[in-house]
Amino acid sequence: MEIPDVTWVIVAGALVLFMTPGLALFYGGLSQTKSAVNMMMMSFAAMGLVALIWALWGSAIAGAEPIAGGLFGNPAADFALFESFAAGDDTLVWVGFGATFAIITTALISGAIADRAKFSAWMIFVPVWLTLVYAPLAFWVWGDGGLLTADGAVGSVVGEAVDFAGGLVVHMCAGLSALALVLVIGPRSNFAPTKPHNVPFVLLGASILWFGWFGFNIGEAGDGVEASLNWINTMLAPAAALVAWLLTEWARGKKPTPVGAASGIVAGLVAITPAVAHVNPLGAIILGVVSGVICCYAVDFKYGKYDDTLDVVGLHFVAGLWGTVAIGLFGYEDIFGEGRSGIFVGGGFDLLISQLVACAVTLVFAFVATYIIGMVIHKTIGFRVDVEVEEGGIDEIAHHTSAYVNESVAAK
Repeated sequence: MEIPDVTWVIVAGALVLFMTPGLALFYGGLSQTKSAVNMMMMSFAAMGLVALIWALWGSAIAGAEPIAGGLFGNPAADFALFESFAAGDDTLVWVGFGATFAIITTALISGAIADRAKFSAWMIFVPVWLTLVYAPLAFWVWGDGGLLTADGAVGSVVGEAVDFAGGLVVHMCAGLSALALVLVIGPRSNFAPTKPHNVPFVLLGASILWFGWFGFNIGEAGDGVEASLNWINTMLAPAAALVAWLLTEWARGKKPTPVGAASGIVAGLVAITPAVAHVNPLGAIILGVVSGVICCYAVDFKYGKYDDTLDVVGLHFVAGLWGTVAIGLFGYEDIFGEGRSGIFVGGGFDLLISQLVACAVTLVFAFVATYIIGMVIHKTIGFRVDVEVEEGGIDEIAHHTSAYVNESVAAK
């Protein structure tokens, strides 16, 4: 069974693009009423800015012929997609598909700095970060000759990194970048556990994310067999994580919460993303269960340490790290070929070492580069709003609107 390439990639790309409005609902529901619009606008701003930058030079940095010793692709190779347009084939749809990944990755970061970031600073951060962090890392993992590929400076020594749909490039990158930004701009003035202002939005957003994730994980499937595996794994891992999260809440003496259910779904989706084509269904369930348990604990780790408002670090970094490393534990040789398999399915440590090195490289690069970018913006135009704006609510000041015409309606 073959997949009609162009038709399916068009559908998959639309599904992934739809994930970002889903993320906006997820984040907006988790936010305070007075800053919900601002939180959602940060996702929509990412949709516009990233799409444009990706077309102008971001796609080339992530996928053109390598320069600077394989650090990134030539940004001038396909400026404004002139070469892709002239090719007269399906290149443009693949460029668009890549753009949807870049959009959702960038938007993920915004949840960590909710309630206190200047919208103007975010509008500057997005294109700079995409150019200097996301696109180069995408080239390292997925580009021809990138550092972590089989022919790259690192991959040729320790083995090629395996990341089917973005454990390194999307989730670890976003989570680490989020951590860097929260350390730059500091905690909220009322840094304490807060309740989401709209739980139905949270559940709706998580549902849209799960729906769109089937395009995320299956868009580049090589054939119908791989697509079938990816589909069932994308269903099983978040289902297992959802159940594991709720059981963990019970075990910790808490009530099972809708936000926990939604967060469990996201944790499982993140964990299976890099491994979706490389583990069997049982492996997907194991990945989901572990991610649900560890992320349930990880989201509470921040208190007294760093103010990751909507748990980007606790969900995306932690689950992304686990899912990427787990390939070295449960990845099957008959899926990989070339004699590479995880240590729990008859393999040695080679694959696990490759994954650990790739995680270390991603950790250092994404955190340090984002910290520098964030600090430059913070020390020049400032990255956070004044205390009065933060306490009064960003929506009216930054966007001259509010989530609800009658605030008392939201409060009831």
